[in-house]
This record gives sequence, structure tokens and C-alpha cells, in this order.
Amino acid sequence: MTIDRRNFVKFGGLTTLALAVDPSFLDQDAPVKLLASQAKPISHEEYLQRQENARRYMHDAGIDAIFLTGGASLQYFTNAQWGISERLFALVFPAKGDLAWVAPAFEKGRALEQIKFGTDVRTWQEDESPYKLVASILNDRGIISGRLGVEETVRFAFSDGVSKAAPALKLTSADPVTARCRRIKTAHEIELIRLANQITLRAFEVALKSLQEGMTHTELSSKVAAAHQQLGTRGGALVLFAEHSANPHGTVTPQKLRQRDIVLVDGGCSVENYAADITRTTVFGKPTDKQLKVFEIVKRAQATALKAARPGVACEDVDAAARKVVVDAGFGPDYKFFTHRVGHGIGMEGHEWTYLVRGNKTKLEPGMTFSDEPGIYIPGEFGVRCEDIMVITENGAELLTGQAPSLEHPFD
Repeated sequence: MTIDRRNFVKFGGLTTLALAVDPSFLDQDAPVKLLASQAKPISHEEYLQRQENARRYMHDAGIDAIFLTGGASLQYFTNAQWGISERLFALVFPAKGDLAWVAPAFEKGRALEQIKFGTDVRTWQEDESPYKLVASILNDRGIISGRLGVEETVRFAFSDGVSKAAPALKLTSADPVTARCRRIKTAHEIELIRLANQITLRAFEVALKSLQEGMTHTELSSKVAAAHQQLGTRGGALVLFAEHSANPHGTVTPQKLRQRDIVLVDGGCSVENYAADITRTTVFGKPTDKQLKVFEIVKRAQATALKAARPGVACEDVDAAARKVVVDAGFGPDYKFFTHRVGHGIGMEGHEWTYLVRGNKTKLEPGMTFSDEPGIYIPGEFGVRCEDIMVITENGAELLTGQAPSLEHPFD
């Protein structure tokens, strides 16, 4: 059974509240304490620009409106923060005309607190169909037939309900709008991602100073979460020791730290809703020659992926560049030891469009952000992963936090 990395930020933040933290942790770098609070939120004007971009992309894709429920895309376009439940709360976003909302009647007050764009808010009682309201919104905007884009996280029950209430509509993926908008980050978004990753890197550095023999992986994970809290964010980490580090997404097996164990820490935080994702691999005590060799191969693979990444290059070619380094060094063939893709998109979610993986011929563009995270995992022995976030620039790519210098010294 594995642990889902995507939940570590959430769970880490929750566990932080119960921790007692050594106040001397951060005394050496007082200015960093203020970084999270200095982050500039996304402005009202930026949300309007996002909406205008979406309308333009709807036109390009021949989509008459998009349908969104709670989640990152809804927040991206409107700053409305709403979870997903069995009750429909949704945004109907037409290519032409005003935004409109559907909300449970008993939650209208809470909904109005969240709704910053659009004044058409239609509510439904518990014994009524919300899907008829969606159909009426579209009808009022002249959308009786045509194409309705459905955001990828919308539950089937919701999209199915809409299709039955508006049978003349063709439901299609909203990805040509939502993914296209979100995959290219503005300078402001990139700075928020950079800040989140800088904070996470500092939290890792602080927590790893506490390594001691007999420490459990949960104790180290708690220290990472506590360090994030003192830096002004809520974050967490997957922590793996020794042979368990060969399981890229973790294990439920209890772990205690021993001399010469590999220590792998993978996690992040969020700053103004933009995510970090970093992995640092180090060793407790004196490393073996094999540990040092594997680390240097992985570090070289990460640098090779960075060098390969530039506008116009296919996503799959970045993965291939890193994988060739690993395979040529004797850790092949193919996915045998480097068991996952080299990277994923990142932004408001830790994992989002698009992916640096074989078969993805999407061309890189300036403003895209990805993890760059090759790894080598040797079952029964140890694993090494080097992960930092890179942004595609006009002429190449940049790591927002730079590479780990070495296995023994994972921080500058």
C-alpha cells in the first residue's frame, strides 16, 4: 500500500497544529520568516484577464460555455473556494454573456461570500433539480444547442444531470480552455511558485538538522511541518529511510533511522494557493560509494533534463534526455530503476498539466512550470530522487531553487 504524495501538504498542515517546536530553529534566518506574509495575492484585474483569456480560448475551440464545480480551476478563474460534495455548486461560464452560479438554497449566504464575479445566482431546494437551473442559464444566454465544455474534475453525476436537462447540447472536455489557461504562468504566478519552493527548501534544511539515530520517519515529517508553520505556511513531507526510499511514493511500514541510511524527504507547501514540490536526498552518517555514485547519476540526469527543456521541445524529449543518462550509467533498461516520468506540471495544484513523459508531444512554451525529478530506486537497498521546480524561459529553463550540491550537503 502506498501513500499519496498529493495529500502530504494537507496532512502535514493539520498535524503541525499539535507540535511543540524548538524556537531556535529559525533564528539564523529571521528575514525568511516574513516571506510568506509578503506574498502578493492575485488581484481582481488578474482574474478578469484570466476570464478574458478563457473566452478567447472558448472561441478558438468552438466551445459555447464551460461548466465548473469546486476545485482549482474554479478558484483560478474566480477566487471562489468551494469543495466538492453531492450537492451541486457550479459556475456556468459562457463565451458570451455574464457568469452565472448554481448553489444549494440553504448555502446561498455562504455562496455569496465566495462569489466575486457575476450577479446571476440561482438556487435550488433539496427536492429540486439543480440541472434544470444550469439549462435555464444556458438558455437565457442563447445556448440551446452547441458545445458545453466540462472541467475534468466535475463528477460524472453532475455532467450526466446537465446532459439530461439540456439534451441538445454536446458535452465535451473543457481542457482546451482550462488547461490552456492554467499551463502558462504569468510572472506573478511564477514568483509565488518560487517563493513557495524557497520556503519548503528552508523548512527541509531546518528539519534535517535534527537527524539523530533512532528517529522515526514520522518524527522527521512532523519537524518539516513545524518548520513550514514557523515560516508562515502549512506544509508537509513524505519521509523515507534506507530501503524504504526505493518506494517512490512511500510505505506504511514503520521506520527508524540508522547510521548510513539514505534519507529522502519529498513535499511542499502553498503560498497564495501556489504549490511547492521539492525532494532532497541525503545520508545519515558516512555514505557508501554506491550511494554517492547513484546520487551523482541522478543529479546529472536532472541537469540534463534542465538543459534539454526549452521552448519548442516536446515534453517527451525532456523525459528521454534524463532517462538516457540513467540507462547509460547502467540503471536500465527503461523504467526498471527510473520508475516514473521525469516531471509533472505544477501551479495551483501540486500535479497539473502537462507531463514530461514519453508519448506527450506537447511543445514547451515560456511560462510553463514543471517538476524536474529523475530518480533511481534499487529494491531492497535505497532510492535517490533529486527534485526541483523548473520554469521554461524564453531561451531555456531555470530551476527555481537550484540543484542540491551533493548527497552529504543537500543545501547550498
